[in-house]
Amino acid sequence: MISVERQQLLLLNISKMLKKPVTAYAVGGTAMMFLGLKEATLDIDLVFSDKKSKDALMKAAIELGYRKMDAIRVYGAKRNIPDMLTRGDERFDLFVIDVIDFTFSDEMMKRASDTHQFGDKLTLKIADPHDIILMKCATDRLKDKDDVKAILLNKIINWDVITGEAQNQVVLGRTDAIFNLGEFLESLKKDAGVKIPAAVLDHLWSLVEKQAEERSRRPKR
Repeated sequence: MISVERQQLLLLNISKMLKKPVTAYAVGGTAMMFLGLKEATLDIDLVFSDKKSKDALMKAAIELGYRKMDAIRVYGAKRNIPDMLTRGDERFDLFVIDVIDFTFSDEMMKRASDTHQFGDKLTLKIADPHDIILMKCATDRLKDKDDVKAILLNKIINWDVITGEAQNQVVLGRTDAIFNLGEFLESLKKDAGVKIPAAVLDHLWSLVEKQAEERSRRPKR
């Protein structure tokens, strides 16, 4: 496990090896550690807005002794899996825009207002808690449910932001985003005993029904 202090040191060391300034977005457990919601994580999850920035950080990490790892071993046949680097028990998961079944949208980038600087070259912007919840439902592992539960218990949630971004994801081509979010929240309510407002779930399922109706009206080819 990577502690808060160890994560800070790793990122500072990466910054020292970078040849040019790089900005990345911290998501998942990494973001939760910056938000004070988690004390340790299995991996450092970063999203980049372009491939060049991701490649620059990968090169810096490899120069520090990290090596590439087969992401299929961890993520299986999921879409948009990350480039992965490992060194001992340390691991980086590096995405470019697409994070499994979600797109790290322009709106998500704007909401990532909490910024941390590591040395002269590495800037980390921390994903908003609402967007962490959305991306956690894309992977839907047991630890993801625990993480979302921690967010819901410790942060004031504006459900309109979450449902609004789910609809935005559909516009971006992630047609299952609303359904997946609804299923994830229903599972969280049933398995983890988390209180999800009934109005939120009703709204999500009404959006799913609307999607289905719109599909049925489309002319068949």
